[in-house]
Parts: sequence; C-alpha cells; structure tokens
Amino acid sequence: MATKHEQILQYIDELPVGEKISVRQIAKAMGVSEGTAYRAIKEAENKGYVSTIERVGTIRIERKKKENIEKLTFAEVVNIVEGQVLGGKTGLHKTLNKFVIGAMKLEAMMRYTGPDNLLIVGNRTQAQELALKAGAAVLITGGFDTEDHIKRLADSLEMPIISTSYDTFTVATMINRAIYDQLIKKEIILVEDILTPLSDTYYLQTSDKVTKWHNLNLETTHSRYPVVDQNLKIQGMVTAKDIMGQEGETSIDKIMTKQPMTVSGKTSVASTAHMMVWEGIEVLPVVDDANRLEGIISRQDVLKALQMNQRQPQVGETLDDIVTNQMVLMRGRAKGEEVYTSEVTPQMTNHLGTISYGVFTTIVTEAANRILRSYKKGDLVVENMTIYFLKPVQMESVIEIYPKVLEVGRKFGKVDVEVFNDGTLVGKAMMMCQLIDRN
Repeated sequence: MATKHEQILQYIDELPVGEKISVRQIAKAMGVSEGTAYRAIKEAENKGYVSTIERVGTIRIERKKKENIEKLTFAEVVNIVEGQVLGGKTGLHKTLNKFVIGAMKLEAMMRYTGPDNLLIVGNRTQAQELALKAGAAVLITGGFDTEDHIKRLADSLEMPIISTSYDTFTVATMINRAIYDQLIKKEIILVEDILTPLSDTYYLQTSDKVTKWHNLNLETTHSRYPVVDQNLKIQGMVTAKDIMGQEGETSIDKIMTKQPMTVSGKTSVASTAHMMVWEGIEVLPVVDDANRLEGIISRQDVLKALQMNQRQPQVGETLDDIVTNQMVLMRGRAKGEEVYTSEVTPQMTNHLGTISYGVFTTIVTEAANRILRSYKKGDLVVENMTIYFLKPVQMESVIEIYPKVLEVGRKFGKVDVEVFNDGTLVGKAMMMCQLIDRN
C-alpha cells in the first residue's frame, strides 16, 4: 500500500494543469492534517510540477520531460525574476517557447513576437497590448505598472503580464541562467526518465504458477518478468531458462532467481548500462526506497537513451555567448596587438536603446581573455576592473575593441581595453587578471 504522503503526491499529480492548490483544500480532500498536506505540496514543488507565487498562490504546472527540460512555465519566470503578476493569472501554467527583448521599434518588435513567447519590455503600453494580442506574455522591467485595460486584456486572453524591478539585461541573464542550469541537469539521464512505469509493466506474483508465465509470454512475447509479493515488494526475477522443463502447476517462487539486482529511479542511466553489460542482464526491476516495484528498464531502453543524449545539444546559449559570438578578429598584427569588431544588436542594449553596461563589461573581459591567451595557455579570472568611462553607443552601431597588454607575469596579467565607434573613443577599461594553468 502507498503511504498517505505518496497518495497526496499522486492526487496532486493527477490534478489538471493550471488548477490552484491550497493546503486546506488538499488536507480536506485527502483527510489528512494541514502539516502533512503542506509537506506533500513542498515536495511536489521540488519535483517541478507545482509552483507557488507570492500573492497568487500555488498552481499545478506541467511536469517536464527530460527532452524539454529547458522550457520554462510563466510561473517559473515569475519566481526567477521575483516578479509580480499584474494580470492573466490563469495562464501562468503555460510554457514559453522563447523570449524576445523589446529594445527596438514597435514594428520590428512585433515581427519577432508570436504565440507563447515572452516579450521583455519597459513601460511601453502599445507594445504590451500588441504582444498580448499576438498570443505572447509580457514581462515589464524597471518595476513599472501597466494600464487597467491591459490587465483586463491579459485576463481575457489568459496570458500573464508580469512586472519586475530588474532591468532588461539582468532579467534576460536571470532567465538564461535558469535555462542553462536546467540544461546542465539534462545531461544526466536518470532511470526514472526512461523506465517503463508500473502501470505498463508485466509482473508475476510469488503465488502464481508456471502456467501464468506461459500466458504472459503468449500475450507480450517477453520472457523476463519481475516477481513480487502481495505488497509489490520485489522477490525475484523469472526468465525462460527458469521455466524450461517445469510443470504448469509449479509455483513461481520455487524456480525464480531470488534477490535479483535492482536499480532506483535516481540511478544514472550510464551506471545502469555498466551494470547490465557487466552482469549480462537484459532487464532490471526499478524499486523505491521500500523495495517496492516501480517499473522495469531494459538494455534497449538504456542504449536508446544514451544514443539520444549524444545527439542533443546539452548547453543553451547564454547571454554572454550571444555577446562574445558577435566579436570578430579584424586584424592581429604582432603578438599582443589585436583589434576586434562587434555589432551592437538589440539584445545588447538597455531600455534607452544604447549599449548596456553589463554587455560592455562582457566585451572588455572577453577581449582581455583572448589577447592574454596569445601569451599564455590557460584560464583567467578577473581580479578587478576599472571602467573609466562609457559613452552611449546606439543599437546597430559597429564598435572596435583594442585590447593592449600592459604587463604579463607567470600568475597575472594587466590589460587596457579601448573601445571606439566611428573613430571616437566611447569606452575605456583596465583589468587585472589572475592566470590559471590548465593541468
């Protein structure tokens, strides 16, 4: 029998996506104390199919499969950016497929904005309205509110409109970081991600006869089955080899292989593959902490999962990647004399449409990194950085970056970086970096 805690988790899991949940409601529905209900809700939140939002409450969100773990629900975005929901609360469970930074003209912004997108924009009411009508949610940066008719529109279209006190660059970085963190988790496939669940697993009871094995074999064409007792606890495995030459009335528990090897849902697929190959096993029972059967995993499942994992991109593009990918080496004359160019794209600007301070920091750090690499193999850590000044640089401008090594030692480097736009000096920074050898 499942414990009360497990029953509550199953109850929550079976609730429709988007349903609001409260401790009191769960306690009443399941006949448990509010403390027990609270603990189960917290676990469901940790497992990723429930989200709690300040001033909104707790809602059932979509349980993510490993293949789309990098997709966020709007509820998760609210929590990531510490936002406030201004309207469209009923759409918080929906999943966004991409976010768009609205630091461009209105027509251009709408060309990029479509259904289930998230438009990150400042205090631009018309852009907010058009985005909602295009089927996108809206994230307003800078802590601004919005007009009542926009909130009503969000409610009627069931698309959230969220406000956050952070600026656009910071918000985009936070969302990227959340996706990036989830992609790192995606690299490690666990047994629970690919197992055949108990509901689809064929198994035998210890009290069953050999005849039952033959019936199952005709029905499923499988030849290996887990054997459980009346509490679903695993007792053995039975295969065609065990059955050979046995009478139809012989009890399964007399011929099964006792104390079989098992894995838990949290075992990595890589270690399961190793175990299966090493021991020559085709099927492994998957058990919980109490040794109860949760499903099975076959060698085919494992190999398929490992092949699929190799074909997938494992790491998402971060905002730093977007910025540094724009940097192109224009010319490199002598050692320590390199010049880079970069276009200032809409994503690299602040709410005024000029180059963001954070982007400028990334550019000068990358320039220092690249030039120091020509002196010394290894990684660097910026110890301190002084930005002497930064003038506004408009969107779609092309900037030239001149890094110059002032001093380099065994363990440190000192780099001066000047940034020009149309021949005018627009930024200047000095960096002290620690150099780390790659062993």
